[in-house]
Amino acid sequence: MRLLCDDDETGEEAAEVLTVTLPEGAADRLDKALARAVPEEAALSRTRLSRMIADGAVRIAGVAVTDPKAKVEGGAEVTLVLEAPEAIETLPENIPLAVVYDDADLIVIDKPAGMVVHPAPGSPRGTLVNALLHHCGESLSGIGGARRPGIVHRIDKDTSGLLVVAKTDRAHQGLAVQFERHSVTRHYLALVHGVPSASDPRLRGTRGVSFEAGGIIRIATHLARHRTDRQRQAVVWSEGRHAVTRARVIEAFADQAALVECWLETGRTHQIRVHMAYAGHGLLGDATYGGKRKLSPKVLGEAAAEAGSSFARQALHAATLGFDHPVTGARLEFESPLPPDLVGLLAALRDTK
Repeated sequence: MRLLCDDDETGEEAAEVLTVTLPEGAADRLDKALARAVPEEAALSRTRLSRMIADGAVRIAGVAVTDPKAKVEGGAEVTLVLEAPEAIETLPENIPLAVVYDDADLIVIDKPAGMVVHPAPGSPRGTLVNALLHHCGESLSGIGGARRPGIVHRIDKDTSGLLVVAKTDRAHQGLAVQFERHSVTRHYLALVHGVPSASDPRLRGTRGVSFEAGGIIRIATHLARHRTDRQRQAVVWSEGRHAVTRARVIEAFADQAALVECWLETGRTHQIRVHMAYAGHGLLGDATYGGKRKLSPKVLGEAAAEAGSSFARQALHAATLGFDHPVTGARLEFESPLPPDLVGLLAALRDTK
C-alpha cells in the first residue's frame, strides 16, 4: 500500500493517490476486491469505493475502470484518486506527552484517555498529532499527509495506552508492512460485563466464537460500518473486513464483571469493543457498544456497582506493544501500567471479594 499526495501548480493541496495490490487468488468483482485490499486507516467504505469507481477515480494500468462488477485478477495494482481533504491547519501545540521510547526513526507514546489521535473536522486541536508536531518538529513521516503525519495505527479517543508513530518514511513503510502482516503484538486490558466462560452454552452457540487451550476465547467475524449509524461498527458475515480477537479472563468479580486480556490478530476500528459486545460481554463504561447492562449492588455492593456504572469511558487500555524496529531489525517490546481511573475501578471491584 502506498499513499501519495499530488499538489497542483499553485502549491495548494490536491487529491491523494492511494495504490493497493489486490490479494492473490481467484478473480473477483472490483468493488469486493478493493473492500478487502484497502487498508482500514483509509476509511473507505464499500459504498464510497463503488462511488469512486463510477466516478472514474479507480484505475488499473492507468485506465479508469467504471464498473464495480468488473472482474479483476489477484495481484493487480489498483490506483485510487481520493478527493482532497477539507483544509485543516494542523499546528504544533505544547501538550505534555508520555514518551516511552524515542529515536531518530520512531517514537512510542503512552496516550491518555480523552486524546484524539489526529485532527478531524470535529477535533481540529488538542490531538496527539498537534502534540507530536511540537515535540518532534518537522521530523515526522509525511506519508500520512498533513492531518496524519507519522500515524501508522490508532487507538480510540477514550482508550488509553501505547501506540507507535513513525518519524521517517522508511520507518512508516516498514511498520505498515508489519501491521498488514499482523506481526505486531498488541495486548489490551479490558473490564467487561459478566465473566466469559467456555462452559457458557450461550457463548458456545454464538456464531464465530470458538475456544482454544488455556481458556482462550477466539472471536472471528467480519466487521463493517453499521447500516444506520455510520459512527459505529457492526458484526457482519457476507461483507466487511475479516476480524479476529482473542481473549482470556484474568480475574473475575462474582458473576458480574471480569478483567480480561484481549489481543488482536487483525486491527479493525473498535474491534475489541464490538467483539466483546457481540459475545455478550460489553466493556464497562462503553456508551456506544456496552448496552444498558448494570452491575448488581446486591452482589458487588453499592460502591463497586456505582463505580462500574459511572465509569466515564470504555474500560480499555492498550497495555503492551511489540514490533521489529523497521530500520535496525531489533525486537522492541513495551508495557504500559493501568492508568489511575482503571486502577481505581479495579480497586472498587476487588473490595467486594
